[in-house]
Amino acid sequence: MPGALFKENVRKETGNTWEEWVIKLQRSVNELWSHEEIRDHICSCYGVSGEWGEWLAAMYAPFLGRTPVGVTKDAGVQIGVRKTVAISAPQAWSYLTSSEGLPLWIGSVSEFPLEKGAEFASTEGITGKLTVVDPFRKLRMTWKRKEWPNPSRLQITLAAAKSGGTTISIHQEMLDDVYMREMMRREWESVLSRIQELGAEEHKRV
Repeated sequence: MPGALFKENVRKETGNTWEEWVIKLQRSVNELWSHEEIRDHICSCYGVSGEWGEWLAAMYAPFLGRTPVGVTKDAGVQIGVRKTVAISAPQAWSYLTSSEGLPLWIGSVSEFPLEKGAEFASTEGITGKLTVVDPFRKLRMTWKRKEWPNPSRLQITLAAAKSGGTTISIHQEMLDDVYMREMMRREWESVLSRIQELGAEEHKRV
């Protein structure tokens, strides 16, 4: 089921509501077409961008009995990203939970107690509750933007990489839809890239 963010943006970007798109696609899409054929059909017939043709084709997949990438029975829509950085796990942990690192993934908070059951709320509207705190290894929590109707589940794990440094893995589940999945994928990759830059800066100092 498409979430509120997708519905708002599809209307803004294409000039049609999601409900109107469903009617259009039910009338014009052959159920035997591949995802790519549906995407190309949407772009050529309705004049939308390639990106929105991709989104509309992906969101329409359940109407054809297909399961989009990233959708699971138990965890709903989920996304996982990882990156190896040139700093130790304690350094990565300290950065992620510091006043410098927290704004990257939570926002500005007056405090962030690293204990199970601790709740947080940023001035940007991100709220949550820590459910697992394993120092230098794992953080698990609920994580919700102010405009989201429901919270997601977020896990950050740190593991020593064979090549040196630390592999940071971010896994988020119970997202609204595949559109939100892609938005969060981009956001988490940006966060990890910033930490990777930090690792490169630290490496230069050594």
